[in-house]
Amino acid sequence: MWRLKVSERSSPWLGSVNNLLGRQEWVLDPDDLGTPEERAQVDRARREFADHRFERKHSSDLLMRIQYAKENPHNHLGDLPPAVKLQENDDDIITEEAVWTSVKRAVNRVCNLQAHDGHWPADYGGLLFLMPGLIITLYVSGVLNAVLSSEHQIEILRYIYNHQNEDGGWGLHIEGHSTMLSSALNYVALRLLGECPNGGDGAMEKGRNWILDHGGAIFMAAWGKFWLSVLGVYDWSGNNPVPPELWLLPHYLPFHPGRVVCYCRMVYMPMSYIYGRRFVGPITPLVLELRKELYTDAYDEIDWNKARTECAKEDMYKPHSLVLDISMTILHKFEQIMFHWPWRKLRNKALAFTMRHVHYEDESTHYINLGGVPKVLNMLARWIEDPNSEAFKCHIARVYDFLWIAEDGMKMQLHQQLYVWLKERYMDERCEKLLLFSFTSLRSFVGAQKKELDTMSYFGKGCLAKYMSQ
Repeated sequence: MWRLKVSERSSPWLGSVNNLLGRQEWVLDPDDLGTPEERAQVDRARREFADHRFERKHSSDLLMRIQYAKENPHNHLGDLPPAVKLQENDDDIITEEAVWTSVKRAVNRVCNLQAHDGHWPADYGGLLFLMPGLIITLYVSGVLNAVLSSEHQIEILRYIYNHQNEDGGWGLHIEGHSTMLSSALNYVALRLLGECPNGGDGAMEKGRNWILDHGGAIFMAAWGKFWLSVLGVYDWSGNNPVPPELWLLPHYLPFHPGRVVCYCRMVYMPMSYIYGRRFVGPITPLVLELRKELYTDAYDEIDWNKARTECAKEDMYKPHSLVLDISMTILHKFEQIMFHWPWRKLRNKALAFTMRHVHYEDESTHYINLGGVPKVLNMLARWIEDPNSEAFKCHIARVYDFLWIAEDGMKMQLHQQLYVWLKERYMDERCEKLLLFSFTSLRSFVGAQKKELDTMSYFGKGCLAKYMSQ
């Protein structure tokens, strides 16, 4: 069965300053098949989610809860009274006893979901454009099947199919309307994972029809065009420029990449390196098939300069300004000379400067990076720089930190170790409730909090840690 492993070292390429405290990795344990009851619970949870996937978009983390119910079967606050059921609009029965009972049961429930190292594991999925970027990166680098086992791929397929909309497309996130960005990327991801054009009980055909009915993949948003260019299914000339030379500008300029919000600059940094290299993966027979499946026109007849500014209305959250369009057109003209002397020297200097920043980010975060998007981009940039580098092996070891499995399948999380900052808010809110307890009740809760305090010592003590140290 799939088991959540916490704070364990599964690879010699993992680096850490806190002994991997709080690291989360889902592992398929071949020696632990689970009890018949556990397997039946998992199968039932998966089946019920699939049957109601259009009404309930979010999973309930039942695989983790099933595991932790077995590992943490105790009550931290003694024998608990049964749950209090309140009738709607019946305020006169809300007694102090009912409130105390509900709070105690809630605290006990939270304790039972606590990992052995003190933190609370959590899912931070939902975005449907993350996993395709990882799959494309692993595919072009030739390590897809080595990094993602057949069991991983089965669960990824389950997740993508479970979150396909009724119209055949995929949304930006699991609750969103279908967009060309996510629809094309997830269709490509399914094909790279071995699905045939008419597989998935008709789901592949529905997805492809949605893409073609909305104009084809040339109407993707910018990130989608970037990823398909890396794969070789879209031409680089159909992208708006992402010039690495901007990193060489004086930092005081308002449009220097280093002056924008961290997530934007951490994405722009490796993306500008890959764009500046015009990297294209191996043109395999599957890539050639995708060129035929994703467009309404023949691939060789597409006007890539026109495609550069195309965007489906489903993907257009805010129209481009005239200033942006003019700027992109000028940069596009300059881009055509950047591969010729003497401008080639400037491009090489910018690429080297950008890669130094990529190195620094990788090493300072132990190859976790800021989030799922820059993680995969940095990983690809390091492989382009040197396919046999130790850095790429370190990146591979950290891929599993971003994968989370639930009854809806395996997803890629936006952030790894998100509990560090979510927990601070959570602990502060919970502290307000805990202070309602008498000192005796609070002391009975301290045992469950000791592990949490040990964890907090690494990441900064929150409200509860300060209170309990007094």
